[in-house]
Amino acid sequence: MSAVVVVGNGIAAHRLVDRLHHHGHQGTVTVLGAEPVAAYNRVLLPSVLDGTLPARALALPAPPDGTVVRLGTRVTGIDRERRLVHASDGTSHPYDHLVLATGARPRIPAVPGLLTDAGRLADGVTPLRTLADSRRVTGGQVTVVGAGVLGVETALALRRGGTRVTLVHPRPYPMNRQLDAAAGALLARGLRDRGIRLELSRQAVAYAPGSLTLDRGQAIGTDTVMVCAGVRPDTRLARAAGLAVRTGVVVDAALTTDDPHVHAIGDCAEEGGTVPGLATTAWHHADRLAAILCGDRTRPATCAPVTRLKAPGLDIAAYGPPGPADEVEETVTLQDPARGGYARLELRDQRLLGAVLVGYPQAIAALGTLGDQGLPVPSDRLAFLLGIPAGRGGPVELPDDAVVCHCNNVTKRTLADSWRGGARDAAALAAATRATTGCGSCA
Repeated sequence: MSAVVVVGNGIAAHRLVDRLHHHGHQGTVTVLGAEPVAAYNRVLLPSVLDGTLPARALALPAPPDGTVVRLGTRVTGIDRERRLVHASDGTSHPYDHLVLATGARPRIPAVPGLLTDAGRLADGVTPLRTLADSRRVTGGQVTVVGAGVLGVETALALRRGGTRVTLVHPRPYPMNRQLDAAAGALLARGLRDRGIRLELSRQAVAYAPGSLTLDRGQAIGTDTVMVCAGVRPDTRLARAAGLAVRTGVVVDAALTTDDPHVHAIGDCAEEGGTVPGLATTAWHHADRLAAILCGDRTRPATCAPVTRLKAPGLDIAAYGPPGPADEVEETVTLQDPARGGYARLELRDQRLLGAVLVGYPQAIAALGTLGDQGLPVPSDRLAFLLGIPAGRGGPVELPDDAVVCHCNNVTKRTLADSWRGGARDAAALAAATRATTGCGSCA
């Protein structure tokens, strides 16, 4: 019997609790969440902006019976010597294993006017990290600062909802951390085609209510400024507790800090010197740690970070960082700019090292499966990218715990159980499990 205390109530914590139950964890599980609402999928916040989903649709399933979840409870300190977590409601929680799933905080650029003298967000300025943030967006003209994945998804969602949108980014093309120049140019074209005004290679230099000023003196009229300029791991608790912190909370291959009773997962964790900050990484962390805490020390296969743009009509994905030049044995490139298509695969031993794809949805879905399973990419690369059946060999068989719908964390087992329960077509499966109701790319 062991007591597990989880600090944080986001997607990483939710998945961990579910997997602990799956592995038959013997002991108590307590979750301390600072937000006053039950766990929800913040990955889908842009869908609230465009009205595709009501806020209540983001709610994640209730935790397993016996889980204690304390909402609106902020952790005030960790006593590592006595193994106690102290909370803002005056309670203290003993633990055998403490899991930090504190996530990340929005990064606010040092632009005069975005913050007040007291360090608070100015009127008309908001990030997009919580449901409360989504309710702060007002007016018919919004400027999004930052064209990373969240910035692009946010701009597209606002535009779908009828808002006039300007997207400001200091780099020559959007999503520059995930895409190369060719893919970035196609994405930029897709954004302009959808009515989004792009200000690329431009910096915001000043803000006053109703106006954002860019370098070279250009002023943009705006009702709301949405800051999507990245995040930084929330390491405040770990630092105060004396744990090792660099960019994130430093963990080893078992997701354990320099205290053997304290672990970290998700956006706050730094493993191998990196903090991917991806939902897929958070789920992998939760799966691995749950197995470890329940006695399974088998090291699971590593999975390349996967970034998928959650935007209807724009099929864009990046797998892993670009491979080191001395490890890449084969590079496959396919360009079809007239139809908005582009693909670049980096392979070693016929297996995927990294990839960027625009406009090839079937290949995007297949590469995710091949990468997770460590399987070779079919030898007919062109047919594979175009989604043409090879004529031999069956589909890749997924394990029951494989996540099929990442937006709603729906596994193959959940889909199979729903099918056996009578949901025999795509619409019925979507109604039963919410698969396909996020970005729709798993359809």
